[in-house]
Amino acid sequence: MLIDTISSLKGGFAGGTHTELRLQCNTSAAVSLFCGNQVGNTQNKASGVSARVYKNGVWGFSSAADTPLEAAKNVLTAATDNALFLDSRVKNPPIHLPASEEGSFTNAYTLTPCEQKIYTDFCREVDNYIVQKYPDLASRFVSSRYECFEKLLVTSDGYTSHIIAPRSYIYVQLTTEGKDGSPLELFDPYGGSGVFTENFTDPALLYPKIDALYEKLMHKKEGIFPEAGTKTVILDGMLAGMLAHEAVGHTVEADLVLGGSVAAHNLGKRVASDLVTLVDFAHTYEGAPAPLPVYVDDEGTPCEDAMIIENGILTGYLNNRESALHFGMNPQGNARAYAFSDEPLIRMRNTAILPGKSKLADMIASVEDGYYLIDTNNGQADTTGEFMFGVCMGYEIKNGKIGRAILDTTISGVAFDMLKTVDMVSDEMVWASSGYCGKKQPMPVGMGGPALRCKVTMGGR
Repeated sequence: MLIDTISSLKGGFAGGTHTELRLQCNTSAAVSLFCGNQVGNTQNKASGVSARVYKNGVWGFSSAADTPLEAAKNVLTAATDNALFLDSRVKNPPIHLPASEEGSFTNAYTLTPCEQKIYTDFCREVDNYIVQKYPDLASRFVSSRYECFEKLLVTSDGYTSHIIAPRSYIYVQLTTEGKDGSPLELFDPYGGSGVFTENFTDPALLYPKIDALYEKLMHKKEGIFPEAGTKTVILDGMLAGMLAHEAVGHTVEADLVLGGSVAAHNLGKRVASDLVTLVDFAHTYEGAPAPLPVYVDDEGTPCEDAMIIENGILTGYLNNRESALHFGMNPQGNARAYAFSDEPLIRMRNTAILPGKSKLADMIASVEDGYYLIDTNNGQADTTGEFMFGVCMGYEIKNGKIGRAILDTTISGVAFDMLKTVDMVSDEMVWASSGYCGKKQPMPVGMGGPALRCKVTMGGR
């Protein structure tokens, strides 16, 4: 646990500035096995203190890889001096950021130490199960990863927070040989928020999921190449979540909007069918914790859900305090920093398309000739909303019935055009939160969605 060495410095914050003083510690542990051989075994810890000061449109920032009171004093002085110096040169008119109400938040999470041996033993049990039940595999990869972000924040407008946010995962990748001898692989993560021993109490609980992964891999082994062209498809929840994050979410981050993203000219306009509503959830979904709960951001703004698309209409952007002032919007807690030495950037939290009313079985039955696309292994998009995602698992649909599996392919399109073709949305929600967003700093994020029936451009052989 971090020891509070910063709250006592609040009285020294410079008047007429917005000031943030943040104490932070990132810890992680990882173990990896490849074909039963241990190829990774790491532990990392990085802690320090940073200060950020805003004065009339300019920022001063300073950080130090130390946590005592003296280090906090030094970075606060340096950040304040930087802001005041820049303000004296830029000479903007007075600008005041939106302020939070005075308050505090702590999630009072108690961390239980976990020995590295626990990760290793768990991975070995999972690996032993795979090799004994599926000896025909070409290779297998099993890894575990635990990480925790602890942040103590004090701001000039009176908001303080102490957040402890752990998450832990097991990753399994199975590889076989295709008909032509080329490798075919599938990958699945298991876990979520919480320490390792909370999420993983018994390796046997993962075995049915691994069995399902192997079954899909065997389907893929007998798979065919899809037919290229514009096709009617059903995107399962994982791909809908990737679309929500990569192809839409980034275009509505206010810093990218100011840089000229496609969302800059579409606020208040139709960008999707009226079946599509997209929200960046802060910490709660349907009365339960979201996959990656964020309660207070790194500017000291209490987090709330941010509506992005409502019934097909683009209604808002994701902001920090400064961009919210520019656009006349309310900051909703989207300023996040990965490490103590990083300045907060506008980031997503749990970005998802909301479920609709259709049953997945009815959606499949409605497709005469198309594809059911399930898993993705990568994705990219730019600020125009143009995207290309890899599809590593899917099936053809013929006359309303699931057919043969398909081999690796891609889908592409322009998000705001493709979303207008959505004509069915399933009533089931799928969430994922095992990866990172790579916008300048790595950042854990959640993404999700229901199945969508729509039209996209499919790649072929």
